[in-house]
Amino acid sequence: MTQNWDPQAYGREGAFVHKLAGDVVEWLNAQPGERILDLGCGDGQLTRQLAAAGALVTGVDASAAMVQAARSRGIDAVHAAAEQLPFPDAAFDAVFSNAALHWVRGQDETMSEVRRVLKPGGRFVAEMGGHGNIAAIRVALMAILARHGYADREDGVNYYPTPGAYQTRLERHGFNLDRIDWIPRPTPLGERGMAAWLNVFRRGVLDSLPAEIRQPVIDETCALLAPALQDEQGNWVADYVRLRFVARIPA
Repeated sequence: MTQNWDPQAYGREGAFVHKLAGDVVEWLNAQPGERILDLGCGDGQLTRQLAAAGALVTGVDASAAMVQAARSRGIDAVHAAAEQLPFPDAAFDAVFSNAALHWVRGQDETMSEVRRVLKPGGRFVAEMGGHGNIAAIRVALMAILARHGYADREDGVNYYPTPGAYQTRLERHGFNLDRIDWIPRPTPLGERGMAAWLNVFRRGVLDSLPAEIRQPVIDETCALLAPALQDEQGNWVADYVRLRFVARIPA
């Protein structure tokens, strides 16, 4: 299933993505003058923050709409897939990614490309969904989709690896791992709660359904999730788990 992104909805309902990225930005420790690739730059909110530190940042994203949104913020952004980066060899001191790698289909192809575009000694610093990320949300949505006869629509939407599995993959592609952390991070959602989250982060799944059942699927999924993820005041908290790492290629 291909995810569809609406930059305005993402900016409104998904602002927590860049607001909660302080730790991975700190791990990157961007230096003035460094050439950094923001892989999966989205609407450019975080890319602009990296550039403000004095780094020379280029964004790349597979969504043309997101690239346009990033460019509107003055970001040098390119529309391309992570599996086929349109940059020369050894072009960057670092490749950075936040909340994007779990959307990538070709993990091995992407790692090969990241290694190719990094300079000797370059670093790959990223945060993505880890094993167990949005487990309750996915199980509830799959159950409701199955009830309506569309059980397969959630298959393969995201990739949420364990630290061990991702370390093995990184090392197989020639990276030396400095650090990898698996971090449970319950994440409060905005005023519109789970319905808004589904409309933004499962838009591809919803768009694939007949129009007449999209809202029922949202409503029924929210009802199933409410006992687990909604508090007595009606506030929603998503069951996020993050995988954060720093890896390097040999100098």
